[in-house]
Amino acid sequence: MRRVVALVLSLGLLLAPSAAPAEPSAPGSSWSPRPAEYPSSVTESNVAIQMSDGLELRGDIVRPVDESGDVVDEPLPVVVTITAYNKSALSAAGFGGGEADYLVSRGYVRLTVDARGTGNSPGVWQVFGEREQLDAKEVVEWAAQQPWSDGSVGMSGASYMGISQLFAAGQQPEGLEAIFPQVPSAEVYRDVVASGGQLDVGFMPLWLGLVNVTGIIPGTSLESIAVVLQHLLGTTPSSLSLLLNAFVGGEQAYDGPFYEERSTLTRSVPNIDVPTFLVGGHYDLFQRGTPLVFEELHERGVPVKMILGPWDHLQGSSGAEIVEAGYGTLDELQLRWFDRYVKDLPDPTLDADIADFTYYELGSGQWRERNDYLDEQAVSVFRLSGTSAPISGGGKLSEREEIENGSSSIAPIALAGLCSRSATQWTAGITNQFPFPNPCNTDNALNDRLGVVFETEPLTEPLHMLGPIAARLYASSTTGDGLLSVHVSRVQPDGRVERLTGGWQVMSLAALDEEKSVKLGDEIVQPWHPFTRDSRRVRAPGEITPVDVEVFPTGAVINPGDRLRISVQTFDLPHLAPTLEQLPGALGVMTIHNSPEHPSRLVVPDLAGEAPPVSEPGGADDSGLVGAIEDALGGAAGLPVAAGAESEKSWPARVADALLPATGSPMSGVLILAAVALVLGGLALRLRRPEEPPSA
Repeated sequence: MRRVVALVLSLGLLLAPSAAPAEPSAPGSSWSPRPAEYPSSVTESNVAIQMSDGLELRGDIVRPVDESGDVVDEPLPVVVTITAYNKSALSAAGFGGGEADYLVSRGYVRLTVDARGTGNSPGVWQVFGEREQLDAKEVVEWAAQQPWSDGSVGMSGASYMGISQLFAAGQQPEGLEAIFPQVPSAEVYRDVVASGGQLDVGFMPLWLGLVNVTGIIPGTSLESIAVVLQHLLGTTPSSLSLLLNAFVGGEQAYDGPFYEERSTLTRSVPNIDVPTFLVGGHYDLFQRGTPLVFEELHERGVPVKMILGPWDHLQGSSGAEIVEAGYGTLDELQLRWFDRYVKDLPDPTLDADIADFTYYELGSGQWRERNDYLDEQAVSVFRLSGTSAPISGGGKLSEREEIENGSSSIAPIALAGLCSRSATQWTAGITNQFPFPNPCNTDNALNDRLGVVFETEPLTEPLHMLGPIAARLYASSTTGDGLLSVHVSRVQPDGRVERLTGGWQVMSLAALDEEKSVKLGDEIVQPWHPFTRDSRRVRAPGEITPVDVEVFPTGAVINPGDRLRISVQTFDLPHLAPTLEQLPGALGVMTIHNSPEHPSRLVVPDLAGEAPPVSEPGGADDSGLVGAIEDALGGAAGLPVAAGAESEKSWPARVADALLPATGSPMSGVLILAAVALVLGGLALRLRRPEEPPSA
């Protein structure tokens, strides 16, 4: 049972145990982590915390125990976490109890609380509604007033627990001194509910289901059983109603008051005034949102720092790899942040040691430091040129004004997205937990064959990009609607296609609000769309219209010899699916137009290589399943390599070249791709061997 609970929690994006302490990280820093003061801890479970409306939330309090076995009596600062994934299940999975955790052993009290309507707390889950937001404020103030508290409170946690911190801090509760949110969202509709206007079916049902499953894990008392029944009768029907309303094209399929109330960027972040340390991921569910939170706080002068790593949601939630940024482990960073701002201990080198914004640069593998995010970047504009065809490609990206006219058509192929990093990202990184590498994460070549491709000639100078990207595509559809799914990639000399980021836009929801769009100079780099029912407009079949696609932010370099690529498909499964209202339009053939009258283009933020590296990169691992698949396909010698390639192509690129020649018809290529997908799936299952007998 314990193993099952642990698996459920990993799918639930819970904060995993931190990595073991490492040596002080910042070169030349005088700071080092304090040694532990207390050898163990004691937990008081399911303490009642009364809210202003009379409902009692339930929390677990972990306090340090000294060497004599006595609970420490002196008031201590408190670190609060509010979760919707059942704090009792967290302990059952081995994430609590026993030895004192890192912060408790160094003189902090831990308070973990089940959000209203989840876990052991009664009521109906609010999905971050107004009452739940008020609960967060009241929990912090309750913690500050307890006899074991010295009145100073910090908050920590990832994902849901990170979002709760932003909602709490935006209400400026008495006693809150600092927060440490990992992978939080900013605008829930745009970040994760409906990328570009289509519904996220890869994550949202999984997430809603998880809250319901952990909410019905029974406790031991009659009271807890009553709470389980309340959750079954309240939370479960409301979750199903939310999903069904969105899928049939109801109000929840569009942005509006429901999502605005639950968006931290407009609801709470403008009012946050406490020091904030953010952790984000290039492949996180909230890839778009977390940098927006940083930017808002940084512009207002709030003490804020952010580390952006090459992580999916589970990796960013765990924090186990954060040590690679060069500043220490997650435990050490939290200790340093809370010691400085919650305990108010002197730390004169904090700002010198840790840059305001630190990010892992895709393409170089180096960590780079900046004191801002979007500030002085220039932009580079690449125009689409010529015609691209599925399977064979052929389109060009050019910085020149002169282009070749072209019209590139894309069939509605529902396989698009399955063999790409998008599939891993938008299922929260679950496939990265498998005991073998996922080659579709490291090479987008196979997926790109399901749409049209435009790429530059090999670059002669590095192109360093940081921030959001905008693709303005002049498009028409045989149905007047459909999805533009855009991937921006780095094509290496050996043919490997590293997908850097992506963006999506439903044609009928492409109304542009220039006032809310983000610009660098005169160029829009982050278009903003209302996504309301009133803004929806289905075009006439064949009508050409500009569609501004918001491509989510990245930090990457296109090296000399690499090519910058944009590929476009009309599906991105399992990430997105059309609502019933959108389905007829999604089945049309989309055409991308480029000409002087229809200047389709890609706008990227250009750093001009200004930031120094912090640490050296690690190499990619292409062993395991990748090697087995290459062997099964006849090895490197049996697949062609493009003329002039500096090294052997990766297996997806070589499979694509071998099975999908330029002379093949698109339909035959699609059928072959489907067969290949089935073969690879079967091979993956055969290669997977259980490490131990399944437990009961």
